[in-house]
Parts: sequence; C-alpha cells; structure tokens
Amino acid sequence: MLIETPTVRPGTARPEDQAPSATPATTSAPSSTGAPAAPPTVGGRRRHDDAPDTVALFVRLAGLPDGPRREALRDELVRAWLPMAHRIAGRFRDRGESLEDLRQVAALGLVKAVDRFDPERGAFESYAVPTITGEVKRHFRDRMWALRVPRRVQELRNKVRVARRELTQNPGSPEPSVADLAAHTGLTEDEVGAGMEALESFSTLSLDAELAGGDDGYSLADTLGSADASYDVVIDRESAKEGLRRLPERERAILYMRFFEDMTQSRIADRLGISQMHVSRLISRSCARVRDEATGRRPGGRGPGRPSRP
Repeated sequence: MLIETPTVRPGTARPEDQAPSATPATTSAPSSTGAPAAPPTVGGRRRHDDAPDTVALFVRLAGLPDGPRREALRDELVRAWLPMAHRIAGRFRDRGESLEDLRQVAALGLVKAVDRFDPERGAFESYAVPTITGEVKRHFRDRMWALRVPRRVQELRNKVRVARRELTQNPGSPEPSVADLAAHTGLTEDEVGAGMEALESFSTLSLDAELAGGDDGYSLADTLGSADASYDVVIDRESAKEGLRRLPERERAILYMRFFEDMTQSRIADRLGISQMHVSRLISRSCARVRDEATGRRPGGRGPGRPSRP
C-alpha cells in the first residue's frame, strides 16, 4: 500500500525547473540528504529533496524475476519517489478535483513509471516527471468532463484558455476578442468559438439550481417541457375509430356497454340474451380486430393489411 509522505519542503527548487545535466548522474556528489546532487550549481543551490538516489535499486529491480522480492523492492522505490508524485499533483490543484484524488492519480502514474523504467536509458526523474504529469492530465481529460467532449474540442479549449490567460496577464488588459484569440493561437475564429463554448462545458448545471433573478424559487427543471400523455390518447383514439366503424352493430354495442357504461359481462349477457362466455369471446375478438386495424396488421398477425369486413 502506498504511504502518504511529506512532499517538497518550502524554498527548494524543482528538478524539472533546473537545466538538464551534461554530466552523468554517477559522477555527481551526493547531497547531505542522501539524494544525488545536481550538476555543478551556481550559488550553492541544492537539488530538490524528493529526488532520492535510487540508481542501484533500479538496477537490482531490472535483474530480479517476478516474485515477492521484486514486489518488495518495487514498493520501496514507489515509496521513495512518492513525494515527487505528490508535488506534481499539487500543480493541478484548484481545477475542480480534490488534492487527495489528484495524489492518487499521480501515484498511479508513478507506479507505471517504475514498472516501465529502463535504468540504462538515463535518470529515472527525467522519465517519471512526464509520465506522472501525463497521467494527471489524462485524468482531467477522461474523467472530469461532465459531458463527453471530443478530444479535438478539448484541445481547442486548452489553447483558448491558455491564450486568454496570456493576453490578460497584464493588469488592465481588456478581455480579448475572438479575433484576438485567433491571431494569438493561429486558429480560425470558428475553432476559437468551439473552444470558448467548451470552456463552459467542463461542468454541468444542476436541474435543481434556482434561476438567477427569480423570486418565486423556480428551478431549471421547472422550465423544461415534458411529453403530454394526452397526445398519445388522441392518437390511439383516432387510430381506433376506423376499426370501430367496421365492427358489426352488436359488437360495437357490447364494447360501448363494457368500456363506456362500465357494465359487467354478466349484465351485458342478460341484456342481450346470450351467455357471459359468448360476451367475453365477442369482446376479445372485437378488440383484436380494432387493434389490427390500428396497427395495419392482418387479422391473426399475418403482416400488414386491412382486415376484411366481418
């Protein structure tokens, strides 16, 4: 299990903000904290504390077969580099996701980096930082949108967002127009418009949200229309009219007494001088004929057609 460990101490420099080293890591002198020292620095600046010296551990990991020993060494490496993963996650705070969830995503990226790293290809930090950052960005891209937005539109949104920030970073700068954003990003005005619409689509508005300026407590859901069931009744009634006209007079009378006068089958049978079972069969047969007429089927379910006159 991953352990929560302190991240970066205030005042220390981030490794990715330093210039890449021109000398191998093995020639660097270790720092007082046990982490490999940065290449010769100016003014005695130290490398970040969350970059431990784990070169030997990665070499051992690469030579171990799958099993408990490899799993234990892998967990040790993850714990050693977890502060760096937490620091990277902290860059994405205040974007609608909790810091704890971001740290979990970054930790997942760290595990992937440890599993895929080849110690013969360079320093682990150079490989882990973009891997973890990419995992966090992928989390925002795939999990944080309330509505599924195409990847291309998401990229347009990001370009427009960065351009707006750059154009308004100076105090007193006016809000850039669509043309200004298009000129700054190299996009067309239609693409800028799509990106600006996506800026407002990252999260959805609850249907229970009260309307702005409303004094009656109306919510957004109160303004939405719904299907009126009465329309279905009208359609069914009009569809059944022709079939009812085609029924014999006695069967129409039986249906009227049963469904409009709410008479029982026994009372209908007494009035017409027939058995209750015969009334039941006539009702079933008449309803089937009307249903077939309304749906365009032949009697007996033999496909489209108009039933013949009884």
